[in-house]
Amino acid sequence: MNLAAPATQRPGPRPRILIVRLSALGDVVHGLPVACALRDAFPDATIGWAVEGRNVDLLAGHPAIDHLIGVQRRWLKSARAVLDLRRRLLALRFDIAVDLQCLTKSAVVAYLSGAKRRLGVAGSDGRELSKMLNNELTPVQADHVVDHYLGILRPLGITNPAVRFDLPENRDDGAFAERMIRAGGLSPRGFAVLNPGAGWPSKLWPAERYGQLAQQLWAEHDLPSLAVWGPASERTLAEEIVAHSGGAARLAPATSVGQLAAVTRRARLFVGSDTGPMHLAVAVDTPTVSLHGPSRSAWCGAYGAANARVQAHYQDGTARQRRQADNSAMRAIAVKAVASACRDVLARTASRATA
Repeated sequence: MNLAAPATQRPGPRPRILIVRLSALGDVVHGLPVACALRDAFPDATIGWAVEGRNVDLLAGHPAIDHLIGVQRRWLKSARAVLDLRRRLLALRFDIAVDLQCLTKSAVVAYLSGAKRRLGVAGSDGRELSKMLNNELTPVQADHVVDHYLGILRPLGITNPAVRFDLPENRDDGAFAERMIRAGGLSPRGFAVLNPGAGWPSKLWPAERYGQLAQQLWAEHDLPSLAVWGPASERTLAEEIVAHSGGAARLAPATSVGQLAAVTRRARLFVGSDTGPMHLAVAVDTPTVSLHGPSRSAWCGAYGAANARVQAHYQDGTARQRRQADNSAMRAIAVKAVASACRDVLARTASRATA
């Protein structure tokens, strides 16, 4: 196990590289610039990505990725699943694995691939058994998770690459978005997307405040809002936005991840907490305002200088404590603060409205 920064060893012109970031949606999105940086550095490389569950759909068709290796959830508890995964990985003959997740399960995937070079992170960011299974550990210092992931590529001679997501859109998702926008009486780049849901209850900003924000967006910017939702449990939150919007917000229909990305791509603005759809909005280059309570805005807020992050205070504690906490840190965020952030973002990105 090497705890020092590994020496740069640039691979040959056609390396076979495996990216490992198994879950979750937002974190998979954060890893997309890694795939783009690898493709830019090694145009003739073979690049694969091991990913769990429905995140395969998100990555399908990405121009930087040659092979998607779908991994079933809880695969590590099944000997048959482990052996099947090992067989599929070995068939692709990877010589480098890049473990973005740096947990035991992701490092096991890198190890099962047979890659002789397995890149991970040193220090506390290399969690569980990852520092024993990965063999090139880089001490990465970065303010944002996107830059942290890119820092893992340093042993390959990749430093400070341009950040691109290049998230593709399939024809069916684009057609769905166009139909939905027309049916709602909206126009491309002429509406805001409000996403009230979150994976943690402690990340929820009150739905009635989204409704009040919708009223301000309409009054100040002539922007109607679209209240989106994912799981059925979130529909009630979206309906509450509409109820408190004074007619400024419309309820979106159910959408898949691809459909949501397509709708968001056509929006003028996205507002939501630290959750997958917010990071998806950044990836499709929609001006974004992210809201934070139990997550640090600098680390996982909307990436990029054009976007904005709003946090009243950080709800500290272990990951479990923050997940199980109430949403008091989110409730400390005033509508006025979010409206101000929206105003700034809309001013900075005004030229996109007519593009």
